[in-house]
Amino acid sequence: MAGRGDNSKAKANGVIDTEPLRRAITGCVRSIAGDPQVEVAFANERPGLAGERVRLPEISKRPTAHELAVTRGLGDSMALRIACHDQKVHAALAPQGADARAIFDAVEQARVESLGSLRMPGVASNIQSMNTEKYAKANFSTISRQEDAPLGEAVAMLVREKLTGQKAPETAGKVLDLWRPFIEGKAGADLENLSTVIEDQQAFSRVIRHMLSAMDMAEDMGDDEQEGEEDDQSTDEEQPRSGEQDQENSEDEAGQDSAPAEESEASQEQLDDGEMDGAEISEEEMSDEGDDDSETPGEMRRPATPFDDFNEKVDYKIFTQDFDEEITAEELCDEAELDRLRAFLDKQLAHLQGAVGRLANRLQRRLMAQQNRSWDFDLEEGYLDPARLTRLVIDPMQPLSFKKEKDTKFRDTVVTLVIDNSGSMRGRPITVAASCADILARTLERCGVKVEILGFTTKAWKGGQSREMWLAGGKAPLPGRLNDLRHIVYKSADAPWRRSRRNLGLMMREGLLKENIDGEALMWAHNRLIGRREQRKILMMISDGAPVDDSTLSVNPGNYLERHLRAVIEQIETKSPVELLAIGIGHDVTRYYRRAVTIVDADELAGAMTEQLASLFEDQASSGRARRRA
Repeated sequence: MAGRGDNSKAKANGVIDTEPLRRAITGCVRSIAGDPQVEVAFANERPGLAGERVRLPEISKRPTAHELAVTRGLGDSMALRIACHDQKVHAALAPQGADARAIFDAVEQARVESLGSLRMPGVASNIQSMNTEKYAKANFSTISRQEDAPLGEAVAMLVREKLTGQKAPETAGKVLDLWRPFIEGKAGADLENLSTVIEDQQAFSRVIRHMLSAMDMAEDMGDDEQEGEEDDQSTDEEQPRSGEQDQENSEDEAGQDSAPAEESEASQEQLDDGEMDGAEISEEEMSDEGDDDSETPGEMRRPATPFDDFNEKVDYKIFTQDFDEEITAEELCDEAELDRLRAFLDKQLAHLQGAVGRLANRLQRRLMAQQNRSWDFDLEEGYLDPARLTRLVIDPMQPLSFKKEKDTKFRDTVVTLVIDNSGSMRGRPITVAASCADILARTLERCGVKVEILGFTTKAWKGGQSREMWLAGGKAPLPGRLNDLRHIVYKSADAPWRRSRRNLGLMMREGLLKENIDGEALMWAHNRLIGRREQRKILMMISDGAPVDDSTLSVNPGNYLERHLRAVIEQIETKSPVELLAIGIGHDVTRYYRRAVTIVDADELAGAMTEQLASLFEDQASSGRARRRA
């Protein structure tokens, strides 16, 4: 009776059980994508698509109809991307210039969304709601000059209008009207032909390439168009058959996607309360679903890194990445269990909190002190400048004899903590590491420094599904890395500490800690870091041993993983702007890293972490003062 009364009270307050909504939305996404294996997660992070993993905003406790429609639109958009988009075709025909590529990507997303809108009226409504929210968050309604209006969005709006007949939402403001005369004047004929090739991605992309040339974007595209035309001429006999096959494939997809129309309409629900920063970001993420860009939330596009083609250069192979996963703590564990694990962590560290807290306060004082050691000189008011005292005595009316202390914040800084989640860290080491990461994140956040907390392990002991595939395939010699990676995001750099605090309790979960492949974990953390906008990037590795994976080492040379780790470290230390440091717990890491410290006991970890970070910032402050003196 008490439970029934509580449910009635919750409904009266507008709080609903969100689990049925999650299941309904997940079913719709999988149906539209045509793939029951698509993973759908709900998290307080930017929505995005990585391979076949869809991330949608967490459902609020009191969702409105508009919020649900927006989230449904995000899910429909990503599902259509999976069903109707071929990344290889897209990459082959994409222009080289950044501006032209941005337009090309936006129009391709408009194509797949238009396909869904034409086949399913419910999808059309959801996507319109998603775009309404997206343009509202981007403040498009305030744009009144053409130079302020994004051309890529304007082209995408016009393409949607031509393909579906739907006008851009009111929140789009005058963006399309400002560019319409220019676009239609340059590429009007191509726009009219788009509806005839909407089902054929290759043909559609070629029309868009022609539009870009007509709009004087050719200089951003290099010689791709000419090369493509030469290739077309050399394969005239094969092209008609290829086009017909593509058309048949598109029709098959249409049949599959249109079938779940009623099911898609039946579960129109969901959206979080403000964590979604608009579909603009998720579209950018979705435009490169085959890359790793989608897990560098907040970035327009990941720049080239020192690890492009790196594995080939160092002779490091990966048998398969099909079973690897990059996952958030919320996806691995439900809220109730995270709360329980966090409480367990706090209980284990009750006697350590005071000591670690004092170290964190000391670090904060040292960091804050460095922010206030810069002065403006030759001012008309402020503190008397002793260096100008003689001049002031001679002429009391002499101006510009004062100075004033100014706040010089650190250059934008982001710190990534990468914690070894291997089985050897079980017990005291992982408990202390979780607590130190937690307190450091809170401390650095107070000082205006963003912090990301990551963990790395494997999904299984002894190789998991990767090894099973290798065994079934005949046990090829020297297969390379032979295990399923699990890379965990405990706290993203953009997430506030208060929302991620309980995630660190996941490290206390029984069965989580398995084996460690440090080299690939460092590359993953580095590539997440390198794409961020902050000027200074610091990467701290916390580990208790060399990389160990029995499955990999049993079928490769004994130093296979260690050799790769050394190559990764050298590449970061010599070729990357990221500052790398490491702390070894009971293991000498100074033989791997240039900037490293080894501690004997886990209890020393807090002091080592704070001291290493403080010294990094003090080195920066010292070099800055030296440059000013020079």
